[in-house]
Amino acid sequence: MSSTGVTDADVTTARDCAATRETANWVSVKASAGTVITSEDIRMNEQPKRRVALIGTGGTISSMGRDSLDVWEYMDTGQKIGPDDLVARYPEMSRIVDVVPLPYRAVGSSFIGPKDWLSLAETIHAAAAREPALAGAVITHGTATLEETAYFLNLAIRVDLTVVIVGAQRPASGLSSDAGMNLVGAVRVAAAPEARGLGVLVVLNDEIQAAREVTKTSTLRLETFRSADVGMLGYADPDGRVAIYRRPARRHAPGTEFDVSGRLDLPRVDIAYSYADADRTAIDAFVAAGAQGIVSASLAPGMTTAVEQTALVEARRRGVLVVLSSRAGSGRVLPRAVLRERGFVVADNLLPQKARILAMLALTRSEDPVEVQRMFDQY
Repeated sequence: MSSTGVTDADVTTARDCAATRETANWVSVKASAGTVITSEDIRMNEQPKRRVALIGTGGTISSMGRDSLDVWEYMDTGQKIGPDDLVARYPEMSRIVDVVPLPYRAVGSSFIGPKDWLSLAETIHAAAAREPALAGAVITHGTATLEETAYFLNLAIRVDLTVVIVGAQRPASGLSSDAGMNLVGAVRVAAAPEARGLGVLVVLNDEIQAAREVTKTSTLRLETFRSADVGMLGYADPDGRVAIYRRPARRHAPGTEFDVSGRLDLPRVDIAYSYADADRTAIDAFVAAGAQGIVSASLAPGMTTAVEQTALVEARRRGVLVVLSSRAGSGRVLPRAVLRERGFVVADNLLPQKARILAMLALTRSEDPVEVQRMFDQY
């Protein structure tokens, strides 16, 4: 109690009353202007907006088709808009967060690869250094390779910032496009305290997925992104709540051992897809091209043809890292004595395209298969 006889409870009550009056005045002004006010509007007005960077790389989410029914051939027109235009097109984002647009590239995701991943990591680090108040960053991305960019960043970024990768299955110009709601969900998750410490996230279709597990499962359906083995993390629903139901157990950003700062490229790692009667042509070509690692997208539960096996053993003897994944899309490749004897690494339940990324980063640290296996067991 102060010398004036006013208690801390009195001060709190006065502040609450002032805040209530301020909100009531704001509602009155909006209502008199004919503005429809939602509970989400009132909630956001009662707390300061968090700042979220919006980094644009292109993709369907920023694409413009010939007309509203062009939801397929738009990818051949090449017309894409940047993050500033997305903010203008979807002003609802700015009702939720203070958006900081950061133009990067405007391409389809088939044009994005390791050099871009490294550059994006630098962009995120620079944004965090330049804007200490940033709560998170949203990266717009084409869906074709979205999961690969997400997993790389999940292993490589070293700032305690919620990073969300978002895409769309229908272009921004399309009838019933999912671009707007996906963007709204993404900025909401990036700003949410509940999403902190979960690693890099992927948000589409109101679902929050972990970068490690999520993959694109359909060419056209809106519910394309799935985490087959362990499921999604939670929802970004229209009531404004970010509902999280589980937390990733594997190591992820920013607490990883990988430091890619200053790197211009990553070690070459290729994927050899196994199928009935597959020969060694692809494996030999990858070795000849200078691959430092080969991921075998093997037959489930972790087998190759006899000819492929011979080629992989020979590649390993030449110092090429060999990682055994599976083409099945779900389930672990288990360690076996014969695989350890050959010096092969098993990818656990990482899909081939994800195993490739971890192998690339692992090779920046060690070429020892025992040490690389440790990394696959932890990440």
